[in-house]
Amino acid sequence: MPLDMSVAERVVTLNSRYRHHSATAVLEHALKDADLGQVALVSSFGAESVVLLHLVSVIAPETPVLFIDTRMLFPETLDYQRELAEKLHLCDLRTIRAAQPRVAFEDPDNTLHLFNTDACCNVRKVEPLERALKPFDGWITGRKRYQGKGREAVEFFEAEADIRIKVNPLAHWGPEDIQDYMINNRLPRHPLVVKGYPSIGCAPCTTPVKPGEDPRAGRWRNTTKTECGIHFIGGRAVPIAKENAA
Repeated sequence: MPLDMSVAERVVTLNSRYRHHSATAVLEHALKDADLGQVALVSSFGAESVVLLHLVSVIAPETPVLFIDTRMLFPETLDYQRELAEKLHLCDLRTIRAAQPRVAFEDPDNTLHLFNTDACCNVRKVEPLERALKPFDGWITGRKRYQGKGREAVEFFEAEADIRIKVNPLAHWGPEDIQDYMINNRLPRHPLVVKGYPSIGCAPCTTPVKPGEDPRAGRWRNTTKTECGIHFIGGRAVPIAKENAA
């Protein structure tokens, strides 16, 4: 692939080439093809994160894994992160945090999330991740079409403006594929899943989900927010509002 191609042109070529390939084939390309450049996996170590973490540990265990610690995560998430790092032998795990002076200025009493969740996510997640991603040409995410809320048309490869390529190996997987993979590979589950948390973020902004609710209903409940902002549109962090929000 010519190196002078734009990110958008490279994404079109990659999606055409790998349209009918498996998640494993897409990952092998993303992690080993020099045309794509240097790639990192960004993981929340949430409810479904172990699938991608396991795949990466098998295919290319030297892949950098970026974990954003907002300092507001559940203790169970931090325990789970340590458990998976050891079990999967992750050899380049990087914990990303916001600069403390920046947090102290924007959120001196840790109440920003109560009145401006977008600003809280921006200072604790979006800015630190953008800083951590600067050396990379692409990053791997766990976004899937079945999650809905603007993700229904997610492709294997996406252009993040003309900055870098976003790789979504599990784009076409359904919830049953995720569960089967975990069972077949005997992977440990996040301890909060059995307590009714199918989608897990920061502790103050995540609640249990009742049977029949959307799996992401517990994220920023009673607000119009559905995304923390780390997925970019046109190179900027743009929150995606819930459809038909009251």
